[in-house]
Amino acid sequence: MNWTFDTDRPIYLQLKEQILLLIVSGSYPAGSKLPAVRDMAAEAAVNPNTLQKALSELERDGLVYTQRTSGRFVTEDDNMIQQAKKDLAYEQIELFLKKMAGLGYTKEETLALINNLVKE
Repeated sequence: MNWTFDTDRPIYLQLKEQILLLIVSGSYPAGSKLPAVRDMAAEAAVNPNTLQKALSELERDGLVYTQRTSGRFVTEDDNMIQQAKKDLAYEQIELFLKKMAGLGYTKEETLALINNLVKE
C-alpha cells in the first residue's frame, strides 16, 4: 500500500483510517491475519509504537482483535465491517454536500447533477 500522511492531523489517526479503508474495501478480508506491527510500520515508514496505537484504536472499535500468540486479525463480524463501511460513506457524502453547498448548490441541485452524470 502507498501510505500517505498529512501534517495537520496525528499520524496514528491517519494510520487508523487507512487500515480501516483496507478492511472495508476487502483488502484485509473478515477473519484475515494482519501483518506484524513491525512489518506494517516499516512499510508505512512510521514508528511501531505509532502503528500500535492505531491498531489499538481499531481493536477498541471492535474491527480488529488479538490472539495472544498468533497476532492480530480482522473481525469476522461482517455486519460490523459493513456498518463501518456505511459510516465512512456517510462521512464522505456529508463532506461532498458541504463542498457543493460552498459552491452554491442545494441538495436537490447536487442530486440532479449526480443523476445526470450517472446517466451519461
